[in-house]
Amino acid sequence: MKPDQNRTKKSAMKRVTPVVPSDNVGTLLSGMAQTGFQGRKLGESVAIWRQMLADPDCTIFFGLSGAMIPAGMQQCLIEMVKRHYVDVIVSTGANIFHDTCEHLGVCHYIGHHQTDDHELYKRGIDRIYDVFAFEEEFRTVDRGIASWSASLAPFRGSSREFISRLGKWLSEEKPGAESLTSVCANEKVPIFIPALADSSIGIGLLIARRRGLDINIDQIADADEITSLVEEAKCTGVIYVGGGVPKNFIQQTQVIGSIHEKDLGGHKYAIQYTTDSPQWGGLSGCTFEEGISWGKESATSSQVQAHVDATIALPLVISALVASGAKRVRRSRGKKKVVYRQGID
Repeated sequence: MKPDQNRTKKSAMKRVTPVVPSDNVGTLLSGMAQTGFQGRKLGESVAIWRQMLADPDCTIFFGLSGAMIPAGMQQCLIEMVKRHYVDVIVSTGANIFHDTCEHLGVCHYIGHHQTDDHELYKRGIDRIYDVFAFEEEFRTVDRGIASWSASLAPFRGSSREFISRLGKWLSEEKPGAESLTSVCANEKVPIFIPALADSSIGIGLLIARRRGLDINIDQIADADEITSLVEEAKCTGVIYVGGGVPKNFIQQTQVIGSIHEKDLGGHKYAIQYTTDSPQWGGLSGCTFEEGISWGKESATSSQVQAHVDATIALPLVISALVASGAKRVRRSRGKKKVVYRQGID
């Protein structure tokens, strides 16, 4: 390459800018977006999230997996909802169960990942890596959910409807406390749990069923309701903490829409915080580029996957949004208002 050609190419390139330490996390993450590796990805994720918030046509879906509530992420998620940084949440049942526990005063404790697990078992202590909790306290909440369910029976509806009622009950049961579940109910942010039986909430409902209560969660209604939200949105953005069922449940809405001859075009924005890698073939590591082949993401989408522990990413990213003054613009109306078939909202 001739010297003048080399200069031309270099002039078109953007230089890596060394990050400057800052006591403002918004400024810090903005600077990290001009660096390299996963620091850059983390910074870029803030920028794309801000794009979603500034787009009046965008409905933002948030997939939550991993033991985020036991690990101390509850207040970050509550602040995210209060500021309407997301519109719809799809979660594992476990996160919402642990969130319910915290609301009711059942706590998680700092433990250690190197311990005698047999000794913990004998003492009735459950371990989630380096977090401890008491099994009997969990079972008390299981039984509490079962007893509360009696007030709903007979019930047949989506997990969204059930969890909305759970959030309202929590606010009434302990009005001085807050949880992600109660705040979402108050802010009218729906929570879907497409694998509700795979959690202690499911255990509580099994207890209720064996007591003769008619409680049935219609998981097909879940798929119908969330797809309707996507179909009626002008455009969509997705944010995934980990992957698993929440990620796939949101991703498949684009496929369901196309089956029903609605060309949704794929999600316009996409962010994921994950520690998994694509070469193992699991959904948690699946790239958004691969999702384009299914029609799940738009070929022109603004997207980033940050390979980072979500307990690092969430506090930093949400704090950066707050510190930078990110606000949700007034949303434009969708194609039409979604009316839930079994809904109470």
